[in-house]
Amino acid sequence: MNIGIDAISFFTSNLYIDLAHIAQQRELPVDKFYKTLGQYHMAVPAVDEDIITLAANAAERIINDDNRHMITNIFFATESGIDQSKSAATYIHRLLNLPESCRAVELKQACYGATAGIQLGLGLIARDPAQKILVLAADVARYGLGSDGESSQGCGAVALLLSANPKILSLSSESGFHTQDIMDFWRPNYRDEALVEGLYSSRMYLQSLEKCWQRYYAKARRSFSDYQQFCYHTPVAKLAEKAHKLLCKINHYPTSETDTAALLSPSLQYNRTIGNSYTASLYIALSSLIDNTPEDVSAQRVGLFSYGSGCVAEYFSGVFSDGYQQHACTGQHNEMLKRRMSLTYSEYAEHYQFSLPQDGSTVTLPRQQVGKFRLAGIEQHKRIYELA
Repeated sequence: MNIGIDAISFFTSNLYIDLAHIAQQRELPVDKFYKTLGQYHMAVPAVDEDIITLAANAAERIINDDNRHMITNIFFATESGIDQSKSAATYIHRLLNLPESCRAVELKQACYGATAGIQLGLGLIARDPAQKILVLAADVARYGLGSDGESSQGCGAVALLLSANPKILSLSSESGFHTQDIMDFWRPNYRDEALVEGLYSSRMYLQSLEKCWQRYYAKARRSFSDYQQFCYHTPVAKLAEKAHKLLCKINHYPTSETDTAALLSPSLQYNRTIGNSYTASLYIALSSLIDNTPEDVSAQRVGLFSYGSGCVAEYFSGVFSDGYQQHACTGQHNEMLKRRMSLTYSEYAEHYQFSLPQDGSTVTLPRQQVGKFRLAGIEQHKRIYELA
């Protein structure tokens, strides 16, 4: 029995800044961002937008009356949690009008969380193939104005519906994984901005890839040439390209800068213009590959690498279903990105400095974001969500 991704959709803010504006403000050459990082734009969340609205707006495209009643579990992966106790998944459960006979759980392990949700879901479907499982990943990446990590901020969400006999991608059972207690990236409860050791984190990302691949290969025993497509966790596009070159080197597979860039270009297109989306990053890359690869890749195998700072990592793979393009949300994704509004640096800084009250004070938020669901405000320490 094939089990995997039956539907996939992503959502991001309708606001963004061109990194050229940040380069100008910081008196840096724009190529530091455009070429060195491979990033062009960065999504900026609207004031009435958070991980709940991002995830709900991603999910509403793939949830309908035909599949709603079949969803038995919601796994919400995030490292931008809004509550120390209540799961973000419970908000989604109400907003999407999902069945009461449903589990709703929040998962956390940095950028790896969504992969954990997928692996949990695959096991549950193997036990009961009639069910469908909703995996959500949503984050707002923040490092601080003028910080070293400022250019790799962003926001986004992805929704994946898992099922037996999936329409998009069948995931193979073999995987290689790795855990190591490191401090390359973390955010204590008392901070809004993350702390990161950038060069160290990139090095551990690549070391984890090598270990995960070796463990994966020991189980799968497929030739490297059996993989026609690749997707990587993408905090910045250039790191994904470095990862692929390392994987080629490990497997004694010849490649060049040009070949790597051409192969990964479809999967990096969305991340280049959205920025970092933490837990959603790998699966936005997958969505980008689906939407932007010109040829039909049905029956082709894609390798997937998931990395979460801290650190947990995993390598696994899947095979695209016949006719997957007919079930993609390509048109909706293109329309969403087309209607985004570019911010000046001062507008970006104003958005960045906005924050919700920390004492539970009542606040009503102006309407800025354009999705179906929005954060209307806070009242009696409770976030109030509404249809936009």
